[in-house]
Amino acid sequence: MNCTTNPEPLISSFLSSKKICFHSGLYVFLGLFILISSPAEAYIGPGAGFAFLSSFLVFFLTFFLALFSLISWPFRLLLRLLRGQKAYQHSQVDRVIILGFDGMDPELAKKFMAEGKLPHLARLKKEGTFSQLQTTTPAISPVAWSSFMTGVNPSKHNIFDFLSRNPKTYLPDLSSARIGPPRKYLNLGKYRVPLSRPEMRLLRKSQPFWKLLGQQGIFSTVLRVPITFPPEKFFGHLLSGMCLPDLKGSQGTFIFYTTNPERIQKKEGGESILVKREGNIIRTFIAGPENSFLKKPEEIKIPLTIRFGSQLDQVEIEVSGQKFILEKNRFSPWVRLTFPAGLGFKVYGLTKFYLLSTTPHFELYLTPLNIDPGKPALPISHPFIYSTYLSKLLGNFVTLGEANDTWALNEGVLPEEAFLELAYSFHQDWEKMLFNALKKTRRGLVTCVFETTDSIQHMFWRYLDRTHPAFKATGKMVNGHKVIEDLYRRMDDLVGRVMNQMSPRDALIIMSDHGFKPFRRGVNLNSWLYLNGYLALKEDASESEEWFKQVDWSRTRAYGLGLAGIYLNLKGREAQGIVEPGQEAQALKDELIAKLSGLKDPETNQVAINRIIDTAKIYHGPYLEQAPDLIVAYNAGYRVSWDSVTGKINRTLFEDNRKAWSADHCLDPNLVPGVFFTNLKLNTSNPSIMDIAPTVLELFGLEKPAYLDGQTLLKTETGPRPEGKNAKRKKR
Repeated sequence: MNCTTNPEPLISSFLSSKKICFHSGLYVFLGLFILISSPAEAYIGPGAGFAFLSSFLVFFLTFFLALFSLISWPFRLLLRLLRGQKAYQHSQVDRVIILGFDGMDPELAKKFMAEGKLPHLARLKKEGTFSQLQTTTPAISPVAWSSFMTGVNPSKHNIFDFLSRNPKTYLPDLSSARIGPPRKYLNLGKYRVPLSRPEMRLLRKSQPFWKLLGQQGIFSTVLRVPITFPPEKFFGHLLSGMCLPDLKGSQGTFIFYTTNPERIQKKEGGESILVKREGNIIRTFIAGPENSFLKKPEEIKIPLTIRFGSQLDQVEIEVSGQKFILEKNRFSPWVRLTFPAGLGFKVYGLTKFYLLSTTPHFELYLTPLNIDPGKPALPISHPFIYSTYLSKLLGNFVTLGEANDTWALNEGVLPEEAFLELAYSFHQDWEKMLFNALKKTRRGLVTCVFETTDSIQHMFWRYLDRTHPAFKATGKMVNGHKVIEDLYRRMDDLVGRVMNQMSPRDALIIMSDHGFKPFRRGVNLNSWLYLNGYLALKEDASESEEWFKQVDWSRTRAYGLGLAGIYLNLKGREAQGIVEPGQEAQALKDELIAKLSGLKDPETNQVAINRIIDTAKIYHGPYLEQAPDLIVAYNAGYRVSWDSVTGKINRTLFEDNRKAWSADHCLDPNLVPGVFFTNLKLNTSNPSIMDIAPTVLELFGLEKPAYLDGQTLLKTETGPRPEGKNAKRKKR
């Protein structure tokens, strides 16, 4: 994410196909049970524009669709069995297993293998293939994973960053999905009941390779792959990953309660609530999703009561009709929260509680409110009932796309030990899903992406370098220097356990979307554009608050948005564009490339920006117009600053990064390749992440579609790469 010549007996493949269809039938039964026995449930959106997913009409139609699916199941089973035998007739393998270790770094992997700490990966290197894996431009997770699944460059799949810009408002949007309100409502007093579906659109274009496999009758189980929300229909099972929102519609908003007014300040990625202890009781609330059932939408709030007893290091929590004891420095199990929306509708979420302190001040942390997989308020899986099946089989689990709460650690709310405990508990859930999929999917594709490697490296890299500004500001764990080594050992152990589950006709791929480098200094790109005359502020303003609040767009020629992009304020494209398309725009790009490439940090005398990349020269696809005009390729040790990402502008160009988030990959793609391991013997010197899709297709005996930019790694032919001179390949 070796095949041998010994085929699995025909009867085994028959049982495998039958098992898959049986479980599909089970999902239908579960769906009917939930629809009949549960109150109507809907997703109530946040202020950002989410709306109810479900209405009475939707549930009515869903019931009859589920009933039809159940009645037609025996016929579909027979057709799948007949089709399944034909699907694999040219296949070199029975099964392909892809393990995506987000952010695993090739240099660290080499180091730990040389020290004998990764025996299973070392075995793959010796018996199969190990190499670096060329990432995308830019080297940002949603971009890279989109190229992984589609086999094409970003201008063909339309994902260029976590954020895209709205040319009308100059404000950022989430790049992966768009959700809007329903068009029709029924007004009932203070309520408005949706009578149609909301807009729910996946903005990633092109087809994932498992959809191509499914069209030929090859089944896939796809777990936690980024940019798969909302889920697409295909022949298989899928649980969405990165960019799946929390119940509030955000990408993860934690809640922090405290009696200490000094701890109440704005916290990135979270909400702080000042509470008051009255005797042995604190009465407060949990704010959930916005109730768009109301004509004047507002957050649904449910009561939260905390009681203190004789034990100083524990409290009793009462919420949603449940009472439980919470001990200090311990996470609660998953707690189901019920948010009543009125008219019989309820929205269900999951959270974990963590008691930080009872004295002298009370402090309590809540994870972001996860969509309940057992009663999902949004489609988080395909089929819709698959998440319910997993929750019934394995218990409750995290559904948030970016599950590990890096902001709570960044903001000093969650201790480092607690962060690791929570991250590895989520990781264990994903392992359970993976091994269940390996058990149930005996033929076809199984792929699972683990974000554990990415988030832990982001947050603990500072312990590898005690001169790092972030280590000086935050470092305190006694064994912090062992955290990343332990992470790699754990992932290697997982590889070994997966290898023990494999048959001789299974192909195994271990891959990452990018590597890692330290993030020591931030570059405020927008401040540079302001100080050099390309971005203008309004009269009497010398700086700007978040999201370009004081920017004068009528005099601005270029601005930075996201983690790597520069956009021109182009006439006819941006609402207040002033740069003429064509010759003037190209001259401006050339000028910015010349001035920013090789930009030095005066304090360190190091190059902060290696080069500026003109996207028109490296991309070739139908969505080129949506791409940033320029991409900034930062040097190791540097990244766009926190202020620049949020549209703050001032006179500070360079600043130390003192946050726990001490390493990154949003820099020059040549500096952060991923890893590629496989039990197949491949002769390749520079594989690309776009090559995974065509390689898997060929393993199953399917031809590569002509539009794919990636090339199969099973053959020796090479062709032109889609990302220009900086992505040359040697002949294999």
